[in-house]
Amino acid sequence: MTRVGLAAMVLTATVAAAPACKSSPTAPSTPLDRQFTLAPGDRVRVAETAVSVQFERVDGDSRCPADAICVLGGDAQVRISVHDDGRVHHYALHTGDLAPVRHDGLTVALVELSPYPFSARPIGPADYRATLRVTR
Repeated sequence: MTRVGLAAMVLTATVAAAPACKSSPTAPSTPLDRQFTLAPGDRVRVAETAVSVQFERVDGDSRCPADAICVLGGDAQVRISVHDDGRVHHYALHTGDLAPVRHDGLTVALVELSPYPFSARPIGPADYRATLRVTR
């Protein structure tokens, strides 16, 4: 095959593939009423809804370390955002009471925050994982 023929084939393949490159890949999604785990900054679309949920960060992790004896269990504040129709709504969930938040007919609940703290091992902000569940 000549160089001109090869160049024409490459150009044809590139033009044919271009429309596929314009669209962004679909965001990860999860069904309703199923647990999912996110790292800070991760976002997941909730199937059968118009929302996606993002784990932003953990604020003030005062949970009692697993290798300590504490009078109180402590609390960590898990900051999430719910995105719908171009709007962003910010919420705080707490490990101390695990009370869910309501958003437009949906309930977003914190199931677990990991890792669990140990006194001799600090947790870096990027090391957290929040397990959540969205229900109607």
